Amino acid sequence: MLKSEYLQRVYSQVVTRDPDQREFHQAVLEVLESLDLIVDKHPEYEQHGIIEAFVEPERMISFRVPWMDDEGHVHINRGYRIQFSSAIGPYKGGLRFHPTVNLSILKFLGFEQILKNSLTGLPMGGAKGGADFDPKGRSDDEVMRFCQSFMTELNRHIGQFVDVPAGDIGVGAREIGFLFGQYRRIRGSYDAGVLTGKGLAFGGSLARTEATGYGLCYLTEEMLKCMKGDSLAGKTVVISGSGNVAIFATEKAMQLGAKVVALSDSNGYIHDPHGIRLDVVKDIKLGHRGRIKEYAERVPGSVYHEGFRGIWTIPCDVALPCATQNEIDGDMAQTIVKNGCMAVAEGANMPCRPEAIRVFQDAGLLFAPAKAANAGGVATSGLEMSQNSMRFSWTFEEVDSKLKTIMTNIFHNIYDASVECGVPGDLVVGANIAGFLKVAGVMLAQGLI
Repeated sequence: MLKSEYLQRVYSQVVTRDPDQREFHQAVLEVLESLDLIVDKHPEYEQHGIIEAFVEPERMISFRVPWMDDEGHVHINRGYRIQFSSAIGPYKGGLRFHPTVNLSILKFLGFEQILKNSLTGLPMGGAKGGADFDPKGRSDDEVMRFCQSFMTELNRHIGQFVDVPAGDIGVGAREIGFLFGQYRRIRGSYDAGVLTGKGLAFGGSLARTEATGYGLCYLTEEMLKCMKGDSLAGKTVVISGSGNVAIFATEKAMQLGAKVVALSDSNGYIHDPHGIRLDVVKDIKLGHRGRIKEYAERVPGSVYHEGFRGIWTIPCDVALPCATQNEIDGDMAQTIVKNGCMAVAEGANMPCRPEAIRVFQDAGLLFAPAKAANAGGVATSGLEMSQNSMRFSWTFEEVDSKLKTIMTNIFHNIYDASVECGVPGDLVVGANIAGFLKVAGVMLAQGLI
């Protein structure tokens, strides 16, 4: 419950204006609960309407996306771009193509992106976008036609100094390539910095594909080291999901000495008590876009179970939820605690419900929120923008080293902020406050009201 009357008014206004946007309400409330600890010390926030401006997007764009399938039938989807904050840099955030995409989800993601980008230390604002289009089961030609139609409208709202989209769920290297090609044709200019996550041959960065999963493990390792005097070495790890984040979190966790025993997709999960064979997972998911159940058919001793949420019944030392929002509720969090888990770090965006986070914190588990733990992807997108501006490419090792430094600094910034606020070790509070203070200070300096 919010103590500040000012924050109560702000939250009430958010809910009243958009009563059906539950995901957005959840994200805003979590941040306001953290700001409750400092808002009385900053009367200038209320005087200048800083928090009211902070929770309201600067611009919301929606548009129809007509496209033709391979049989000649025309389909109409809905596209969006939520440009939330440009206080510290051009809007920056991914595009998501998935049937569940709506304003509430994109506003929650864009709002989180402001803080995440702030924590990286790079000059990037916050945004998110996408469409309720499902690329699964569609041919390359159908996806190309959709992306071209989508970019035909989006191009007028973006630019390397205005708004720089990237990929997200349903938007990978294939989609980014089609989007960039259409942007280049329409604009008649080779502005490589307008999109990140591009192919290496046309301005992409080495280590970008691996960045979110690698960064998640770098921050988790630093959290274990500094708060427990421990490491990932020898730990049993469960990772939900089997996309890029989960796959490369698995790869880095294994490199750091952990044993990953489970992965999932939207249908179910696999459990391999001997340790996941990453080559098989990569072949299934990156090679031919298959389903995770194929793993059990190919690896003796592993088992496939229907229902992806059941993955959290598997005992582990470290849990890395990398699938989707709100996948862990309070009851499942209790199960994770009872099974002896010591640390949870969010690889997906908001995969733990608020009641789950409280369960983890009350039980004394280490918990790293998504806006800090999965910031490696956007951090490396920022590094890609830098390389594009320089017309230069760093080696994989150089990018990976910069990524590790950024993630290590993020951990220490959010931990130090938690200490300064009187809640040492509460990294949710630390991330919210550390990210907000930078943006709020710039808003005041620029006169943004």
